[in-house]
Amino acid sequence: MSRLRDLRCDPAQPGQAAATLEADLAKGAWVRLLPSDVQPERQVLDVDGLDWPPGPGVVLSTGGSSGGRQLCLHPLSNLDRSAHVCGSWLETIGLEPALTLVWNPLPFQHVSGLMPWWRARHWGADHAWISPALIKQPALLLKHSLQHPVWQRRPMLLSLVPTQLRRLLADPCGRSWLAEMAVIWVGGAALPTDLADQSRDLGIRLAPCYGATETAAMVTAQAPLDFLAGTGGCGRPLDGVRLRLNQQGALAVHCDRLATARLDGTGSLCALSDANGWWHSADLAELEGSPTDPQLHLLGRIDDAIHSGGVTVFPSQLEQRLLREARKQGLPLDAVLLLGLVNREWGERLVALVRWSSADVSLDAFDCLRRLVSEWPAAERPQHWIQCQELECSAAGKWERARWQNWLSAHQSAQSSAQKF
Repeated sequence: MSRLRDLRCDPAQPGQAAATLEADLAKGAWVRLLPSDVQPERQVLDVDGLDWPPGPGVVLSTGGSSGGRQLCLHPLSNLDRSAHVCGSWLETIGLEPALTLVWNPLPFQHVSGLMPWWRARHWGADHAWISPALIKQPALLLKHSLQHPVWQRRPMLLSLVPTQLRRLLADPCGRSWLAEMAVIWVGGAALPTDLADQSRDLGIRLAPCYGATETAAMVTAQAPLDFLAGTGGCGRPLDGVRLRLNQQGALAVHCDRLATARLDGTGSLCALSDANGWWHSADLAELEGSPTDPQLHLLGRIDDAIHSGGVTVFPSQLEQRLLREARKQGLPLDAVLLLGLVNREWGERLVALVRWSSADVSLDAFDCLRRLVSEWPAAERPQHWIQCQELECSAAGKWERARWQNWLSAHQSAQSSAQKF
């Protein structure tokens, strides 16, 4: 039986976590990667009754692409296959993987931060960590990067989530840093239109992509030249990947690197794919072009949808639209999250959590937001607007909607209590 080990990953010392992971994998263990500040679920650690597949491998928490969080088991062969097809994709755009420098600012315990390191290891390329603090300080980031011995001497690769991209684009040093990259994979969430437009205007070589923990990272990618030419979406399938839409309109993926199994809430090992080897995500999508070589466009998430007045509403699409229109009007809107609130007449109504660029924004700013959506269908207009300056995505660039739904419930309870006095 393979042994399960837990590895807590300190964001300030990812290199140390990587070295420990290599040592544990060399002993044939399954290694679960955890944030340094999170207690593991105890039932998952009780592995005596589980029929573990042969190790070594990694156990990763998903970002929720299949709906809800779960733990996925990936043998090392899956990571190697993922790195190999990514390298093949680089070759199609004229880059030799072994001769690149891979910058890595993403959390090591997440597939998005694990795989850049694994790719560099697999290709024999250079790899450089970027701490969470450094990626938030573009001037220091540029100064730090200039000191790297192969800066500008090799094609440089980078993986980002949209939140990080936005922060860097807002700063002259950040823009200069991004402009040096040969490829910038952007995943974790759909790429907002304003970020895509700004990046094209600046000649920033983005490669929007789609992947998941379940698929050992990216399964589609857009070539930077296609992106700069105005092509939208998340690109075409990488080698060995097939895509289709299921009856709900959600994306299904078939490839040879799907997670071997997943750990469910009871600590039992379950199959990830259906009987025909397809993994079904919770991401609504469109496939444009040839069935054998489709272009992927993400539309939203099934599990985010709410039903309001007989209409199905997809908050993620409305969030992007609202951010785009607010910025056109010059409103200092940093982030917005739309959540469903139970309503006797409508079933659910939208509530907007709002983070401004400054906490002391006047009430007029909220009036401006209301005017922006005044012509939207009633089901798509937020019923309430609540300032939430602590609003933030996860380190992997995803909204933890359950967390903010709990925040909203607590906020409502506090408001109700205050009104009684």
